[in-house]
Amino acid sequence: MSDTILETNLSPARALAARRWREWPGNALVAALITRVKAAAWLLIFPAVALPLWIVGSERGWLAEQILPRPADVLHTFNEMLASGELAQHAGISLLRVLLGFAVGAGAGLVLGAAMGLSRGVDDHVRPLFTAVAQVPALAWIPLAMLLLGIGETLKIVVIAKAAFVPVAMNTSAGIANVPRALVEVGETFRFTPLQMLRHVVLPGSVPPIFTGLRYGLTHAWIALVSVELLASSEGLGYLLVWGRQMFWLDTVLVAMIVIGVIGFASDKLLASVEARLQRWRTDGV
Repeated sequence: MSDTILETNLSPARALAARRWREWPGNALVAALITRVKAAAWLLIFPAVALPLWIVGSERGWLAEQILPRPADVLHTFNEMLASGELAQHAGISLLRVLLGFAVGAGAGLVLGAAMGLSRGVDDHVRPLFTAVAQVPALAWIPLAMLLLGIGETLKIVVIAKAAFVPVAMNTSAGIANVPRALVEVGETFRFTPLQMLRHVVLPGSVPPIFTGLRYGLTHAWIALVSVELLASSEGLGYLLVWGRQMFWLDTVLVAMIVIGVIGFASDKLLASVEARLQRWRTDGV
């Protein structure tokens, strides 16, 4: 209505141009492009501010070089570690641990969350114990897990899996339990079988909360990985953080931090793109 009022205040030529702009098929594409540019601009604000401050601070000696190495030194260290293969080796080990732990934890979380969301009986019996376990952070389980599992790879996978398990299970349970009643009634009207109801109504209706849980689970998995590698590992990105701190190689510490952040950000965006595709499929299939 506001557009109509606006057009009445314009000349006929301008009103026609405005109407054609709104009806132009590429208008949505331009709007999406503008949205992406704005998102990228917000994403780059912090680096655009932090990097000049870092350069100026290191050049003027605001902090000792052992505390704040120059960006050029960090870049040089990154290139050296990349050329030698050391960085790829540590990053690959950490990434494999996260993938294994996340797969185990997220898989178990999806199964338990679906069971609690679909069955009131399961939820009543499992929820109290699950809530108690969820209140204990994954890091708090490390001392006990060390006694039971040692300090090998099994310890790391179990700790990472526990960190991913809780948010995935919670969000899956909530997403399935809160599927709009109107969608369920549509399935009942078409006399869907339980399997059809699950496939065509429950799972599509709970995609957003499930993927929110997966993204939180992946974030928690990375946090748990770095923590367990800080305590019990001789390889991986978390180990690089400890080794760099012990040797006062702050450039190595910063390289490890940057790589962890980049990999974590990329993996989160990958899950977001998968969710967007599933959402598009659900919309197209309606």
